[in-house]
Amino acid sequence: MLEHVITTYGYPALFLGTFLEGETILIIAGIAAFEGLLDVRLAILTAFTGSMLGDTVYFCVGRSRGEWLLLRLPRWRPSIDRVLAMLDRHSVWLILTFRFMYAVRNVASVAVGMSRTPWWLFMALNAVGAAVWAVSFGMGGYLFGEVLLAFVKDIKSYQMQILGGACLLALVFWCFRLWRKHQRSPK
Repeated sequence: MLEHVITTYGYPALFLGTFLEGETILIIAGIAAFEGLLDVRLAILTAFTGSMLGDTVYFCVGRSRGEWLLLRLPRWRPSIDRVLAMLDRHSVWLILTFRFMYAVRNVASVAVGMSRTPWWLFMALNAVGAAVWAVSFGMGGYLFGEVLLAFVKDIKSYQMQILGGACLLALVFWCFRLWRKHQRSPK
């Protein structure tokens, strides 16, 4: 049952997850690829595409409607201002690495869109950053699956529990991040 769901909806779910945020779902996809349920190369390509497209959309929103968005989401202002300050000092490195920074990824592309960064520079650096991110987290999940096999000899009998546990752990981690973000946001 779970195998069918993953093989049927795995790539679209991965695309949507990486469009919105993504490292947890990409790690799970890497584990599923190790299990033979997904192709690791296609999972990495899907994650790259989802991340790249998502960040491009957020960049365009920042470029065309950034101030309007901040009027509707004033709690984003401190994060946007922090990213804009980082852009002034380290624009290239920030665009290359924002995916790897906790609490920056969701607003970074919007902030870069609001800055004076040329679109072509953002697109080029964003592509490199998305590729490095997709390969590192996708292969990380794949290799984690290999480590699991070394510790559990008969993984086939446990695969549903492991995959279910990984999904549950991802959900708990995601809920915790939302809760922390809510706790930190100005009231």
